[in-house]
Amino acid sequence: MFGQRLRLARKRAGLSMRELADAMSPKVTAQAISKYEAGKMLPSSAVLVGLGKALDVSLDFLMSAQIEALEAVEFRKHSRASARDRAKAEAIVMDNLERYLAIEHILDIETGVDWVERRCYDSVASESQIDERADHLRDIWKLGLNPIPSLCELLEDKGIKVVEVDLPDSINGLSCHVLRGGGIVAEAVVVSSRINVERKRFTLAHELAHRIIRSTGNPAIELERAINRFAGAFLVPGQSLRKEVGNNRRRITGYEIVRLKHIFGVSSTALLMRLGQVGVVSEEFVRHAFATFARTWRRSEPDPIQPDHGFATFEKPRRFRRLVARAVGEELISPVRAAALLNQPLELIERQIRGSAI
Repeated sequence: MFGQRLRLARKRAGLSMRELADAMSPKVTAQAISKYEAGKMLPSSAVLVGLGKALDVSLDFLMSAQIEALEAVEFRKHSRASARDRAKAEAIVMDNLERYLAIEHILDIETGVDWVERRCYDSVASESQIDERADHLRDIWKLGLNPIPSLCELLEDKGIKVVEVDLPDSINGLSCHVLRGGGIVAEAVVVSSRINVERKRFTLAHELAHRIIRSTGNPAIELERAINRFAGAFLVPGQSLRKEVGNNRRRITGYEIVRLKHIFGVSSTALLMRLGQVGVVSEEFVRHAFATFARTWRRSEPDPIQPDHGFATFEKPRRFRRLVARAVGEELISPVRAAALLNQPLELIERQIRGSAI
């Protein structure tokens, strides 16, 4: 287990074995690090501390056995995302999930969920069926047809670990199984803290979709396209969209699309795509829009939702922070431990304990 953790921490830091050896104090060889990672040798206490400092990780992370591995990792990434970016993202996510599971263990809260197996699909007969399955999930979760105020809160209520972290620029988010003892102990959805709220909400829905649609079983429907359609349908039900703009339109203005974007909390690009998918406008009009008035939307979001306004006010994972505060309140952990779990200054934690900062 230590060797695996060391490898993850090194990948997170983006270092080769030689580069890590050069950064170490006390000095060790790249061959020694290779043996540590292979489980053939354990470091001394001094070397262990040096590894933690060189890699900027806690000794708890290097020595912990909370998580054995992440499985079925699905990335929402740019085409330029490298293998190093993906490895770094996994290490960052595992570090955060370690702390999440640690606080649940302290509070004696069960981490496992079983909703995924009951809701997942391995075949898609048509693209319209994807919409039906997104609507079905909304029905099961009793969401109605109104916009979802917070995807973070919804997923956390369903037992899914939601983590917002500083991922590499090329990766917007990911979803995964969290493994321990040979079995799945949690489902996790991770989103980058670098992206705007419109993209964040779609990314969360996209990663949820990866846990629902495992494959299409249909060569005519590419998996990623199906995932994107499910995410759009889950956030913007066709019935709700038609109620706002009508069943059939020859054309629709950019002003209307931007207004809809603030109603549903998704990007203008996603709204335009969704209007075409449900048949409010033709696919020909969608292509024309992207070639004319919407040609810059993929690069620059029109009238973006401002931080701490509208959906941005609610779209934040809060459960982990609440659990840490609870553990402090029940005197199960110290403020120092809380600061380490939250990766925040002790002074800030102490102010929050007094109620002078949130």
